[in-house]
Amino acid sequence: MSRTEVCPTSQHIELPCVYRVSWSHPFAWLRAGLTDFGRNWPLSLTLGMVFSLFGYAIVSHFLYKSHLAMALTAGFLLIAPFLAIGFYGISCKLEDRKAAGEDKVFSCIRNNAASIGLFGLLLAFILSGWERLSAILVALMLRGDVVSLGPFSFNVLWVAEHWQFVAAYIGFGALLAALVFAISVVSLPMMMDRKVDVVTAVITSLTVVRQNPAVMLLWAALIVILAAIGIATLFVGMVIIFPLLGHASWHAYRDLVQAG
Repeated sequence: MSRTEVCPTSQHIELPCVYRVSWSHPFAWLRAGLTDFGRNWPLSLTLGMVFSLFGYAIVSHFLYKSHLAMALTAGFLLIAPFLAIGFYGISCKLEDRKAAGEDKVFSCIRNNAASIGLFGLLLAFILSGWERLSAILVALMLRGDVVSLGPFSFNVLWVAEHWQFVAAYIGFGALLAALVFAISVVSLPMMMDRKVDVVTAVITSLTVVRQNPAVMLLWAALIVILAAIGIATLFVGMVIIFPLLGHASWHAYRDLVQAG
């Protein structure tokens, strides 16, 4: 698969070269992610089970608070890049032909913990903002009986009288998810691979998206489709899908950013 190198310039920040790639590359990233999952399946599967159980428990706990149930279900995509750092570490160590044990995997986090933690706080802030926006949309556009009687069911949204709420909710959520995707598509793997600050990683990620708009749109669509399948199966599918996407994201970074 061919790549075209593009080297951005900046007067104040040293940025790595990035690559323009073809539409077939996201499928190669998924295949590479599946290979990594198979090569270290005990740890990957364990982490996948932990995050799936955590996601199911959180959403189930807030079923009687409709806006939180919706916000946290959709908000999973907003914090998923940070939750997947363990899978980036596994793929990194497998790539280096080293044992992908727990200590080895998370050593790369300690090497740049400050930047990684700061980026995690940024995603947490975005998730908090989404929760507030979700509450406002629910309060303004849904009837009280829809959100207050018993545990919340997403089935109530698929009736004609709620189409405006659904359109607004999906619209605002998609804009926020697109922003998070653009700033994080290679940011966290980059901060784990080399000691760079958050600004450098985010600008590199934005540059990657700008240089590969069609490919990034396809990659985002694949992530959303697979994540939707995982969530629709009450997070059971996430046991496999989340590790797969995490490993694949590491290979996306490797394919899109010049080695440091």
